[in-house]
Amino acid sequence: MKFAAIIEYNQDKAKIAEIRPTHRQYLATLKANGQLAASGPFTDDYGALIVYEAATKEEAEGFLKADPFNAAGIFVKYVIRPWNTVIANRELFPA
Repeated sequence: MKFAAIIEYNQDKAKIAEIRPTHRQYLATLKANGQLAASGPFTDDYGALIVYEAATKEEAEGFLKADPFNAAGIFVKYVIRPWNTVIANRELFPA
């Protein structure tokens, strides 16, 4: 089952840039393990959307809490909701 996390970041751009490589490596590991469907920052610097593949909301929240961005205090608040893909256009979503 997919769970979408809508995450608000703190606004410390230097800290975000410093931790970003470790955060992205963590996400790449989740992807390789079949636990990440999609992720990316909002273009207005608000935060990010991460879609996890998990059996439960608690498992998805565990992925979020283990994220280096969370450990560094970059995640200010978040909401995790179950999400169902109904239609996807792979040509517009090639990542």
